[in-house]
Amino acid sequence: MQNNEGTISVLHITDCHLNEDRSKDLLGVNTFDSLMAVLGDIKASGKKPDCVLVTGDIAQDGSIAAYETMKEALQDYDCPIRWFPGNHDNRLNMAKVVSRDAELEQVTEIGGWQLVLLDSLSPGNVYGTLAKPELDVLESALEKSSVSTLVCLHHQPVDIHSKWLDRIGLRDPEQFLEIVDKHDHVKGVLWGHIHQEYDVLRDQKRMLATPSTCIQFKPKSDDFALDECAPGYRWLTLKVDGDIETAVHRAETFEFELDLKSNGY
Repeated sequence: MQNNEGTISVLHITDCHLNEDRSKDLLGVNTFDSLMAVLGDIKASGKKPDCVLVTGDIAQDGSIAAYETMKEALQDYDCPIRWFPGNHDNRLNMAKVVSRDAELEQVTEIGGWQLVLLDSLSPGNVYGTLAKPELDVLESALEKSSVSTLVCLHHQPVDIHSKWLDRIGLRDPEQFLEIVDKHDHVKGVLWGHIHQEYDVLRDQKRMLATPSTCIQFKPKSDDFALDECAPGYRWLTLKVDGDIETAVHRAETFEFELDLKSNGY
């Protein structure tokens, strides 16, 4: 789908950390309630996405019920929805919920843009990896099509100047970045995982991260630390000339009490 202005409107939500038990919280935040607050804020804006990206840590417990909750929460959207896993997710359980649909497609062309979604989940680890088949998906997509491309994954492929988070980002990102760097039609890279806003220009390509729909991590922190910002999400406007306009929004009316004494989760 493409709107009347010749641009693509993409909604990015990430790190929902849902549980089988919808009453459970994460460090003081009920993750189901915070997701509902985010989706309510989006609905109240009146803005309609042409595509929804859900980029990992959809579930905290990896349960089938958590993915069913997410699917139910997104049922009112009549646009393409794309899911891919983060380090808390269970690939098999997620696939059981969405495998009959198009949600798991890794390459999507929409309105003159290409979206490439890569699986950086490394089972049993918090950090991420991109196996050769994932890099092959990226290389093949970029060689087959020269349209403007947004590459998406869960783990950050660049240092964000937060020591504890940089230790659990994408391991050995050099080959990934080499592929991205040599293709001028890659206009941006988008991820979750770090539970905070990030927007840096690297070699004329936008490096973007989106806040979590639940808890937030304090930027540029050496050790684990929470930020008291409200749950968030990101809108991206993908323009026909290859430009990306984007902004983070937050469900500011959502009330919560963080467990600020926690040193991890």
